[in-house]
Amino acid sequence: MHFSIPPIAIVPGLQSRIDGKTKPPGSLGQLERLALQIGQVQQSLTPSLDHPHLLVFAGDHGAARAGVSAYPQEVTWQMVENFLAGGAAINVFARHNGLQLQVIDAGVAHDFGAREGLVDAKIALGTRNYLEQAAMTPPERDAALARGAAIARDLADRGCRVIGFGEMGIGNTAAASLLTHLLTGTPLVDCVGRGTGLDDAGLTRKQALLAQAVHRAALPADTDALTVLAEFGGFEIAMMTGAMLAAAERGMLLLIDGFIVTSALLVAARIAPAIGDYCVFCHRSAETGHLAQLRALQAEPLLDLGLRLGEGTGAALAWPLVRAAAAFLNEMASFESAGVSEQV
Repeated sequence: MHFSIPPIAIVPGLQSRIDGKTKPPGSLGQLERLALQIGQVQQSLTPSLDHPHLLVFAGDHGAARAGVSAYPQEVTWQMVENFLAGGAAINVFARHNGLQLQVIDAGVAHDFGAREGLVDAKIALGTRNYLEQAAMTPPERDAALARGAAIARDLADRGCRVIGFGEMGIGNTAAASLLTHLLTGTPLVDCVGRGTGLDDAGLTRKQALLAQAVHRAALPADTDALTVLAEFGGFEIAMMTGAMLAAAERGMLLLIDGFIVTSALLVAARIAPAIGDYCVFCHRSAETGHLAQLRALQAEPLLDLGLRLGEGTGAALAWPLVRAAAAFLNEMASFESAGVSEQV
């Protein structure tokens, strides 16, 4: 699967436009860097953040029933129902911050039927158990990538300029841990956290099971990212990867949430390294392996609130900062227009 994502070129005059605002140079700190990035992504001195969407991709994992999570697998579909009813944290944050929320069934082990607010992109009723075999076949993985790409392209065609990414799937922190270990070279123990709240015994069991999975697959160190994704990923992770690549290809800004979303980005960055230029890293997750991901991607997040909920909550909470960065670039007076003397 090929995606054409060019590295971002600096827009002539964009930095001088930021520096010319009525403030000491650099005094808005990280917001200035964010404004520069937004302008670069859109290749515009007056960027717009029209029709922002937050997509929550949901999928089940065959390994969940082996005990890698503190919660039973049924919680995935139950939480999807909660999203559709408007009662989850991401519903609240999206509503209050003006984000259009879409829930995508990438591969939940449940039949929802036709439902308002739910995009049926189901590949299968969950992945296989990667403790015993690859989680996905290559055709299943490629179908998930393609469906994610189609969702992003459809939004672009309808005028969306910003996509935030979220997820739901019991067991997906375990899958993200394996992807992080294999794609960054970080020791497995440093990639495995408590997920939905494992106690010490549960964490030890999770680490042992994931080590067993790595041993089962016996992948060479130079294994390509798509093979790693098929071995250990989830349908929701693969679909996010495809959506990220297509969104960047169409010049959209990507709001990257926490640990699981960033595991999808690790795969996308192997396919198209320039994708990082299009990504706003919204928060630093409390999940252990997120630090390894951020190091590998040389990323500095906007927020550090100790979050580990997922669902795209970090992206929704960071969205007002993104809007503020674009707003000051577009609306703040310059020294010249305001008649204010510049620094001597």
